[in-house]
Amino acid sequence: MTQTVSIRLPIEVLERLDELAKITDRSKAWLMAHAIEQYVEHESWQIKAIESTLAKVQEGDAEFAGHDAVGDWLKSWGTTDEGKTPQCK
Repeated sequence: MTQTVSIRLPIEVLERLDELAKITDRSKAWLMAHAIEQYVEHESWQIKAIESTLAKVQEGDAEFAGHDAVGDWLKSWGTTDEGKTPQCK
């Protein structure tokens, strides 16, 4: 079952959507529905992952690498003295 909805898009986005519809031989409606479906799936997955991690934290089952250790490691990226990946504790 589907329902019609209305959205406002910047003209530039609509022009790109028109071009994509022509190239892919899909309707603009199909492309928009597909994009929204993918977005909702991704956001739902991310929220579930965050909730799962927060539950582990509250239960005391989570392991973390310290903020300073991660920061130092990231700062070392691309240098000749790149650090080792911080260990979770």
